[in-house]
Amino acid sequence: MIVKLTYTILSALIFLSSCQRTAETRNINVGSPVENSEIIVEQTEGSVAENLPEGKLALKANIIRIVDGDTAELLYNDELPIMLRLQHIDAPEKRGSQPYGNKAKIVLSDLCFGQQVTILTEGDFDMGGRMIGEIINEEGINVNKEMVRLGYAWHFKKYSDDFSYDELEKEARNNRRGLWQESNPIAPWDFR
Repeated sequence: MIVKLTYTILSALIFLSSCQRTAETRNINVGSPVENSEIIVEQTEGSVAENLPEGKLALKANIIRIVDGDTAELLYNDELPIMLRLQHIDAPEKRGSQPYGNKAKIVLSDLCFGQQVTILTEGDFDMGGRMIGEIINEEGINVNKEMVRLGYAWHFKKYSDDFSYDELEKEARNNRRGLWQESNPIAPWDFR
């Protein structure tokens, strides 16, 4: 009951954030108790928000913890902690000692821990209650794609139809990066 209420409140916050962003880009005066700079990605030329696909939201947040190679905890609006499952990818398991599980966590940490990032999300949650989204770090790097490119995550084709990730996985495999140094790496969905 409490979990369902939490998701409802979080979904409402995300929806209100998108309404606020839409109103701001249309120069509509909207009053809000939350500082706009925490919710809205600046609308500058070449910004992430400018190129958002329809249905996606861009949220500013701080990465406060790395759980494993495909899960991070973020702090939204400096007060709401949210667990984030990185969309499109599956990294080696940290639990159960899957090879490269700890290294994937370290690489994800190097890419975004402690940074104020932009989260691109459709507002969906997985069965574990984690928000699903992509991380764009302070340097403008798509962290999800970088994890695959560096060879520390697979393209999770079961839940993703973005084949740019497939190309990055092939590149990592061909160049024997990260886990692709192993002769026969086991995918996390087979390891579990």
